[in-house]
Amino acid sequence: MHRQNDLMKRINNSYPKLSKGQKLLANYILEHYEKAVFLTAAKLGKIVGVSESTVVRFANELGYDGYPKLQRALEELVKTKLTSFQRVEVTSDRIDKNHVLKSVLQSDAEKIKHTLEEIDEDIFNEATSMILGARKIYILGVRSCASLAGFLGFYFNLIFDNTKLIHTNSVSEMFEQIYRIGPEDVVIGISFPRYSKRTKKAMEFAKNRDAQVIAITDSYLSPLIQFADCSLIARSDMASFVDSLVAPLSLINALIVALCIKKQDEVLDTLENLEKVWNEYQVYDNEEDYNMNYNIQSKNNTDILE
Repeated sequence: MHRQNDLMKRINNSYPKLSKGQKLLANYILEHYEKAVFLTAAKLGKIVGVSESTVVRFANELGYDGYPKLQRALEELVKTKLTSFQRVEVTSDRIDKNHVLKSVLQSDAEKIKHTLEEIDEDIFNEATSMILGARKIYILGVRSCASLAGFLGFYFNLIFDNTKLIHTNSVSEMFEQIYRIGPEDVVIGISFPRYSKRTKKAMEFAKNRDAQVIAITDSYLSPLIQFADCSLIARSDMASFVDSLVAPLSLINALIVALCIKKQDEVLDTLENLEKVWNEYQVYDNEEDYNMNYNIQSKNNTDILE
């Protein structure tokens, strides 16, 4: 992890010229970085016994443009290292226990905001072009990311007739499903901390077979990046031991919408035909069924009253 080495290197190189208070901060971060990352400048200063302004000057002394940039570097360092138990421990102070709903929703909203500010629209457009030109589209996401892969796969199956969602419980099963992959194909790999080795191995295999690889992940330090021709970055976070994947899902929504617009006539034709099938086989509840159920319920209520 480049930034991990860079951060530690900055602290070690700067240590001799740090003030007494800044050295206390450096020592605390080196020993308790998994907790320091989730502290505000004021809380970190209080724990160490220095002022908030000392914390800000410490970040500047290390070459970061303010404390939030130092905190971001720490975040990249720790989020792949924490066990589920540690996640609960280190995030417990971040959530207002009296207003859990508000705290989590505000945090999710911030992740979408940061993703919007940071994402490269040209790369997003490049990804859509890759997908549109693919002979076959493979989608892979495991563990908590399986829900994202499944969502993407569901809608891609409505847009394309060449989509394959990889279902796998083992590495061997995964390779059995992608071994035919070739230069004209596209693989979309989805992985967020803690990163899946299975997804990484699949992307490496696809890259070695000269397929085009799209990574949907949280950082340019993600292990998926080294195998990707195109990387779509969406902020993720930890809410207790739960992964917050709201921003990645929003990015996937945007990808689906962009591709629907590109293939609008075909998608409309597909949906028109599907509506006929759905109605014929009663896939969805419709207004007629609703009215019938409502009338039955109303009659039952009247009979009870009588």
